[in-house]
Amino acid sequence: MSPHKLLLATPVLLSALLLTACSKPAPSEEPVRAVKLMTVGVGSIQSSLEFSADVRARVESRLGFRVGGKVVRRAVELGQTVKAGQVIAQLDPQDYKLAAEAARAQVAAAQTNRDLAAADYKRYKELRDQNFISGAELERRDTALKAAQAQLEQAQAQLNNQGNQAGYTTLVADVSGVVTAVTAEVGQVVAAGTPVVQIAQDGPRDVVFSVPEDKVALIKQGSKVDVRVWASKTQVEGTVREVAASADPVTRTFTVKVALEAKDALPLGSTVSVSPKALDRGAVQVIKLPTSALLKSGEGSSVWVLDSATMTVKPQPVVVATADGNDAVITQGLMPGMQVVVAGVHVLSPGQKVSIYKEKGAVAPAPSAPAAMDSVAPSAAAASAAGK
Repeated sequence: MSPHKLLLATPVLLSALLLTACSKPAPSEEPVRAVKLMTVGVGSIQSSLEFSADVRARVESRLGFRVGGKVVRRAVELGQTVKAGQVIAQLDPQDYKLAAEAARAQVAAAQTNRDLAAADYKRYKELRDQNFISGAELERRDTALKAAQAQLEQAQAQLNNQGNQAGYTTLVADVSGVVTAVTAEVGQVVAAGTPVVQIAQDGPRDVVFSVPEDKVALIKQGSKVDVRVWASKTQVEGTVREVAASADPVTRTFTVKVALEAKDALPLGSTVSVSPKALDRGAVQVIKLPTSALLKSGEGSSVWVLDSATMTVKPQPVVVATADGNDAVITQGLMPGMQVVVAGVHVLSPGQKVSIYKEKGAVAPAPSAPAAMDSVAPSAAAASAAGK
C-alpha cells in the first residue's frame, strides 16, 4: 500500500477501534440453578415440651433454738439422716442455769414467807376464838396468808419457765428426715428463732419445676405429668398437686409441684425432666418446613416458592410460631400444595429460573387440614378455605 493510501485509511481504522471500545458487552445469561423442593403439607407436631425439675421432700422444716445464745456444739452434718428426738445442736446453757438457780431461791423465800403467814393466821385464829382480838385483825392475817401463797405460786411458775429456757438450749429434731442445709456453726451467736438446720422430712415427695407465664394457665391441679430421671431410664407418672398463684419475683415463672406415688419415690434431690400432658401438642395439625428453607431478612422470615408454569422462584413472607425439632412451624404465609425451596435459598434471586434437582412426592393435604389448623394457624386455615 502506498503512503498516501495508508494515510487515508488510518482515520477509518481509528474510528472503528473507538466504536468497538465504547460499545457495551453482551449481557451474560443468568445460570439456571438446580434446587431441592418440598411440597407443603399438613402434619402433627412431634416434639413435646419438657421442663427441668428436681425431687424434693413435700415438707421441709427449718429448725432453730427457741432462745438466743452462743452455739457450742453441732451434732449433725449436711446430708445426714436424723431421727425424731436426736440432738441437733447445743447452746451455752450457763446463763439459763444461773437464772434457774435464782428462780429456785425465790421459790424457797416465798415458801418461807407463806409458812410464816400460815403460822400467824393459825395463832390469831385461836386468839379470836377466845375473843382476845377482833375479827378485823384475823381478816388481815388471812389476807397476808393469801398474798404469801400467791407469791409462792408466782415464784414456782417463774422457776418452771426458767427451767424450760435452760432446756431450750438443746435443739432436738422433732421429725425424722435428712439434713438438707446447715446455716449455723460452732461459736456463732444466734437469736431466738434463727434457722440452724433444714430437714427434709421423711414421707411423700414432690417434683418441683417452673413454667413460663404463657403455659401456666394450661396446667391444672390433678392433671398428669410424665417424669423421667436423667441418670437412668426410669419413667413414672405424677399428678399436679399445686400451681403457684403468683410468679417468682426474679425469674417471673410459676412453680408447679407434682405429687409422686409412694411406690415411685425417687431419690431426694434427683434431677428429672417432666412433660406435662396438658401441654402435649401431638394432636395439633400444622404446616412444618425444614429450617434450611427459611430466609431471614430485615422484614422477617420468607421462603422461595416455585412457579411451576415459568419455573421461576419468588419470595413468600411467612410467620414462624415455634420449632419442632429441626423443623419450623409456619402459621401464616403458606398453604398445602405449594412447592418450596429447601436448599440453597441464599443464592437465589426473585424471578430466577431454576430446575428441579430432586423432585419429592407431593404430600396431598387431608380433607380436614384447614379445620385442623384452626387451633394453631387461623390465618393459614382461612386462606386455605378461601382458595377452595
